[in-house]
Amino acid sequence: MFGGTFDPVHLGHLRSAVELHEALGLDRVHLMPAKAPPLRGAPRVTGEQRLALLRLGIGDTPGLVADDRELAREGPSYSADTLASLRAEFGAGARLVMALGHDAFLRLADWHAPERLFALAHLVVVDRPDHAAPLAAPLARLIEGREVADVASLMARPAGGLLRLRLPSRMAISATEVRRRLEEGRSVRYLLPEAVERHILTHGLYRR
Repeated sequence: MFGGTFDPVHLGHLRSAVELHEALGLDRVHLMPAKAPPLRGAPRVTGEQRLALLRLGIGDTPGLVADDRELAREGPSYSADTLASLRAEFGAGARLVMALGHDAFLRLADWHAPERLFALAHLVVVDRPDHAAPLAAPLARLIEGREVADVASLMARPAGGLLRLRLPSRMAISATEVRRRLEEGRSVRYLLPEAVERHILTHGLYRR
């Protein structure tokens, strides 16, 4: 599970998903646009539009799937509910992984039912170079005893572990900056997949 607002999906999202698929040896990566993310503002365009852009961005990339289950569910997009849905679908023995960025990880203790996340899946944190900074006490308590050193140790059981993973590319693309450039009519070439850029420009999305 790789969630987010994808407002809009950009090459950083998609390259990270490809590298997670390879590094963890996953069957597939479900990219899930959030309908109503509890800890951030409302997305700029509708869920249907963001899902359409995500599907265009993924295209025929092996192992990547655009998953609309959070858009179809009423209420806030709680990750614990999404993981429960995946667990019910794939069974108790499946090894489930939720990937999140370092900034989101630092706020994990403030999420809805954070302990439940570990009961349902492993967490993989896509790290940044400054990942060694001390963690806040609530977060340190939450992950105590859960961290593992490598993929093999993580995948030895269906859920409950935490792995910090440094991806090769670490493309520093900001959706906020992409939206700003689109609002101002500036180029977003090589920040978005061509099909996503073309759709946005054709339909006038993210314009003032």
